[in-house]
Amino acid sequence: MEIKLHELTVRDIANGYVDNNEDGVVAYGGKLDVRPAYQREFVYKDKQRDAVIESIRKNYPLNVMYWVDNGNNQYEVLDGQQRTISICQYVNGYYSINDMQFDCLESDEQKQILDYKLQIYVCSNGTDSEKLAWFHTINIAGEKLSDQELRNATYRGPWLNEAKKHFSKTNNPAQSIADKYINAKWNRQEGLETVLSWISNGKIESYMNEHKNDSNDNELWLYFQNVINWVKLLFPNYRKEMKSVNWGALYNSYHTNNYDANELESVVAKLMADSEVQDKKGIYEYVFDSNQKHLNLRQFDDNTKRTVYERQGGICPMCKNTPNENKKWNMDEMEADHHIPWSRGGQTTIDNCVMLCREHNRIKSNK
Repeated sequence: MEIKLHELTVRDIANGYVDNNEDGVVAYGGKLDVRPAYQREFVYKDKQRDAVIESIRKNYPLNVMYWVDNGNNQYEVLDGQQRTISICQYVNGYYSINDMQFDCLESDEQKQILDYKLQIYVCSNGTDSEKLAWFHTINIAGEKLSDQELRNATYRGPWLNEAKKHFSKTNNPAQSIADKYINAKWNRQEGLETVLSWISNGKIESYMNEHKNDSNDNELWLYFQNVINWVKLLFPNYRKEMKSVNWGALYNSYHTNNYDANELESVVAKLMADSEVQDKKGIYEYVFDSNQKHLNLRQFDDNTKRTVYERQGGICPMCKNTPNENKKWNMDEMEADHHIPWSRGGQTTIDNCVMLCREHNRIKSNK
């Protein structure tokens, strides 16, 4: 991989600047893709934007920028999109500073801005893993790229362009279908990242590398629709807790099984009304595997533990008929447990609390 430092003037970069919104932003005579598929929209506030121009007018150094060489004399901005757009828009008359547009400046002031040199590191060649490692290294300041935006910078190709249409554009089709089920900032690639994690079982980079040259994203798009349709079929009664459930993982594990939506609704409704269940979102995992860890069941508080400990005199009732039958345990050597377990209707109340030595509590919990 080659990384070279270049000096280019504002005149060079602002030449041929065109902003077509989500259809693309180009500069540097059409050779620079200022807003690639992995980049966000322009987010600078007026104060930040104006500060860029004031720094140039005062000949203060701006932070170095980073480009990727795509070959055939074509480049894209990896880091520096906001500064590049601020500069190009000012020079091309998109906005004014203190009611003074670029065209209204004196000729020597215009020349000073146009001749200002920007320092740009350009990355070319190298393997995908080398580029991704470099991208992560430089992504340490300013308006950071998300992990998925960095992946998109690395695994470019026709597949990514199609995936962005489905998962990243404003009001994209995926968002209209699943915004209630996926907690994501879609234009920051978080929706795309979520679905990629689902289909690849967390091996996003491997999946993107395998498919980057595909002419379409049909596999991903169809998979996504299957997941959401499966969720809607099994849980037609929508609840806000359904947003951000790891639906892809559940679909991957259980979609071939046969479930009755009415029976699932009955279980979900009962658990939603149960005050012992602290994590309502976890209900949607629990109905498939019955693992109580998803529910974050209510625990006994310290006052209850102390009261029950004193009542028992530090004696563990399960130590009866053992060498420790009459041993008085220290408070920190005992743990609270439900006398009648939650699965059989037991509540987290003082009357249902028992203090056990750690060994017997572990034995009881594993039954």
